[in-house]
Amino acid sequence: MILFMQFKQPEILYALILLLIPIIVHLFQLRRFKKVPFTNVEFLKTVTKQTRKSRVLKKWLVLATRLLMLAAIILAFAQPFTSENEEALTESETVIYLDNSFSMQAKGDRGELMRRAVQDLLDSGYDDEVITLFTNDSEFRNVSLKSIQNELVQLDYTGSQLDYEAAVLKGKQMFSSNSERIKNLILISDFQQNREFTPANRDEQFQLKYVQLRPVSSTNISIDSAYIRDNNSNNLELKVKLKSADGSLLNLPVSLFNDDVLTAKTAVDSEENPIASFSLPKNQQINGKLSIEDVQLQFDNMLFFNIDNQEKIKVLSINQADDDFLKRIYTEPEFEYENVPFEQLNYNRISEQDLIILNELDEIPVALSNALNSFVRDRGYILIIPSNESILNSYNQLLRSVSRIYMTGFIPEEKLITRINYDHPLFEGVFDQEVSNFQYPKVKGLIRTQSQGSPVLQFEDGNPFFIQEDNVFVFTTALNEDHSNVLNSPLIVPTLYNVGLSSLKLPKLYYTIGNDIEFDVNTSIQQDDILKLGLGENQVIPQQRSFPKKVTISIGNNLQEHGIYDILRSNEVLDKVSFNYSRKESDLRYYDLSSQFGIESSDSLKITLDEIKSETEINALWKWFVIFALILLIFEMLILKFVR
Repeated sequence: MILFMQFKQPEILYALILLLIPIIVHLFQLRRFKKVPFTNVEFLKTVTKQTRKSRVLKKWLVLATRLLMLAAIILAFAQPFTSENEEALTESETVIYLDNSFSMQAKGDRGELMRRAVQDLLDSGYDDEVITLFTNDSEFRNVSLKSIQNELVQLDYTGSQLDYEAAVLKGKQMFSSNSERIKNLILISDFQQNREFTPANRDEQFQLKYVQLRPVSSTNISIDSAYIRDNNSNNLELKVKLKSADGSLLNLPVSLFNDDVLTAKTAVDSEENPIASFSLPKNQQINGKLSIEDVQLQFDNMLFFNIDNQEKIKVLSINQADDDFLKRIYTEPEFEYENVPFEQLNYNRISEQDLIILNELDEIPVALSNALNSFVRDRGYILIIPSNESILNSYNQLLRSVSRIYMTGFIPEEKLITRINYDHPLFEGVFDQEVSNFQYPKVKGLIRTQSQGSPVLQFEDGNPFFIQEDNVFVFTTALNEDHSNVLNSPLIVPTLYNVGLSSLKLPKLYYTIGNDIEFDVNTSIQQDDILKLGLGENQVIPQQRSFPKKVTISIGNNLQEHGIYDILRSNEVLDKVSFNYSRKESDLRYYDLSSQFGIESSDSLKITLDEIKSETEINALWKWFVIFALILLIFEMLILKFVR
C-alpha cells in the first residue's frame, strides 16, 4: 500500500516563501569589490580567479545548506505524517457494550469471559483515550479507561440482560451528533442463544464490530426449579429438579440448608428423571437454600425458598343451593371455608373475607349489593354463580357497580363448553399442552352477557361461560346437576381452586427475578407507613397499594440480588419471600455469527481495538525533519570552517 505524506498544519507551508530571502541576499549582495593597484598584475590576476572560484563554491554550498535547513524547520512545524487511511486526521468516537450477564461467568482459556474482556480493555493502550462504555446495568459516558479502572475491576455480574438489538440502539444513542467523526460501536458478548439475535441494519453513521468470547467447555449443571408435594402425611415432600448441559447428574450431591444450617443431603440417582427429594416437616417455618457444586456457572448453583405458616384464605359462600362441591375444593390448609344460608347472612362478616361466593341466589338485595360494592373497592373478590330463576335486574345492579359486565337475558338452549383460554392466569401451570379431545361439559341454558372482561371459558358459539374482570368472577349459568354436568368436568376444580388462590396472593415458594410479581401481605398499615423488602443491610421499597385488610406488593425490576427477603414494617418482620435468578442463561448454547448471519466477528478484543487504532494511527515525521535540520546546521558550520 502506498503511503502519502500529509500535514497536520498545512497552512504553515506558506512560510516556504521565506526561502526567497537567503536567495536574494546571496544573489544581490550589497557589498562591492574595491580595486587596489599592485605592481605584479599578472600574478594577482591568477590569484583573483582562484579566490573568486573558491568563494563562489563556498557561497553556493552555504546557500543550499541554509535553504534546506530552513525548509526542514518549516516542514517540521507543519507536522508531516504518513497513514494508511485517508481519514487519519478525522476525530473518532468509540462506544463499547460489555455484556456482564451471568453466562459471562463461564471459563475461557484465560479465566472468566467477562474478566478476560476487562483485562484486555485495561491492557489495550486506550488509558487516556475518551470512550463510552455501558453494560447491562451501568454506563460510563465520555471517560478514560484509567479513570474507571477500579469500577471495571469490581464490575459484578447481573441477571438483567439487554437484547442484542437493544444494545445496538442504546450504543447508537450514545454517540455525539457530530456527523464528521468516525464512530465505532463494539459489542462484547458470548452471544448466547437465550436472547434473540437480529443482525443490525447497516448504518453508515457508525461501524459495528462484534467480539464473541466463548468458553472452553459448554458443560453446566444447574438447579432448575423446586416444588412442594403434599402427601397427606405429617411431612411435605420437596422436589428439586436439576438440569444438565452435557454434564452427568448421576450421584450429584444436593444440599439443603435451613438458615445456613445444613439439614439434609441427597443425590440424583437417575439421569432420565433428574429429581432430588427431601422430606420436610409440616407446620414448620423453613428459610431454605438448595445448593450443588459445579465449576462452570455459579449463579444457578443455589436456589432459595421459604415455607411459612401462612394465613388461610377466608372464603364465605352465601347459599341458596347445595355447596358440597365448594366444600371439597376450599379445604385446609390453604383455605378457611365458611358457608351460610342467604337468610342467615350477617353483613358484618363480609368485610372479614377474602372471597365471597354468591351461590345461585335468586335475587341480590340492595343492601347486599352495597355491601359487596364496598368489599370489592377494598380489593375483595367475589364469585357469582347465578340461579335458574335469577332476577337479572338485581344482578345487574351489583355488576354495574363492580364491573362492566351486563346480563341481557336467558338463552334456553343446550350448549357445549368447548373453548379454554389457556393463556389466562387462572390456568397457569394447569395444562402441559392444549387439550382438544376432552369430553365437553354441557348446560341446558345460559345468560347472555355483554362484557369487556376476559373470558376464561366459552361455549361453542363464542358466548362466555366464565368471565373475569378484575376482582369479579361470573358464571353465566347455574352449576347445579339439574341444569348442567359441569361439576363432573375436570375443569371445575382447577378453575375454582385458582379463583380462591387469586383472592389473596400469598407469597409463593419462591419468585424469579425479572418477572412481573405481585403478592399480598395480610396486614394493615397507616396512611404514611410503607412496607420494605430487606436483604441484609440492603432495603428496597417496592410499589405497593394499601387496603383495609392487606397490602398488595408489585415488583418489576426492583430487585437485583437473589435471596430470602424480609417483608418489613418499620423494623418488624411481617413475613419472608424468596427470589431467585432466572435460569435462562444456564443453557450454554451460542450463535455462530458467521455461518448463521454472515457476520464477521473476532474472538479477541485486543485485535479489534488494534484494528480501530490502526485506522486512525499516523506515523509522525516531524522529528526526522528536526534531526535533518540539525545535521544541516552542523554541515554549514563545517563548510564555514574548513572550506577556504
